[in-house]
Amino acid sequence: MNFNKAEFYTSFGKLSQMPKSDRLEIAFSGRSNVGKSSLINKIFNRKSLAKVSSVPGKTVTINFFTLENIYIVDLPGYGYAKVSKSEKKGWGDLIGGYLENPERDLELVFQLVDMRHAPTKDDIQMINFLIDSEIPFVIVFTKADKLKKTAREERMKAFAEEIPCFEDITCVPFSTVTGEGVEQIREIIEEIAENAEIYDPDSLEAEEADATENGSGSGFLTPRSWDK
Repeated sequence: MNFNKAEFYTSFGKLSQMPKSDRLEIAFSGRSNVGKSSLINKIFNRKSLAKVSSVPGKTVTINFFTLENIYIVDLPGYGYAKVSKSEKKGWGDLIGGYLENPERDLELVFQLVDMRHAPTKDDIQMINFLIDSEIPFVIVFTKADKLKKTAREERMKAFAEEIPCFEDITCVPFSTVTGEGVEQIREIIEEIAENAEIYDPDSLEAEEADATENGSGSGFLTPRSWDK
């Protein structure tokens, strides 16, 4: 898979604007300032594929990027304190609405958490939501290069107590500075893309109905793990 070929496709500020999926989607989620845009740019070897906002929490859109036969979906950053209640509600409605939308062909969420700190209340809420909704996800610990070895080991031990179902979750330490975690994330994306195909949107409802009638579905378990 040529990660350099990722291209911006479109943005949506309202759920009503989004058409049905016509291919598999992989989403990136995390709080504002967790380094999500920098991570996406690093993974796809681009300087400004994902725009880094100068005002955290002000960009409330879901951004779609094409990568061969899949979509990469950049969800709005959440949890920035210096925004109004209405703006926070906008995050929740858009992010939750996307994740709960049965018309999305969402295969995986990369959930970003800052390695330097305990997960925020919003982080834990998102992780619990993914578990309860049985949406496969991987936790990516960003800014791994900021911690020395001892501090990093202590933080990982703390995460085991702070994050629900931690022992069953695939976790990837990541750094845009050293490149740690880049290849592991790419390998996960490639594994998903290998089994992806581009669908005819008009046939999605028929396929979903057929799967329900025959008792077959995705069969995903959450959390889902990959071999490291």
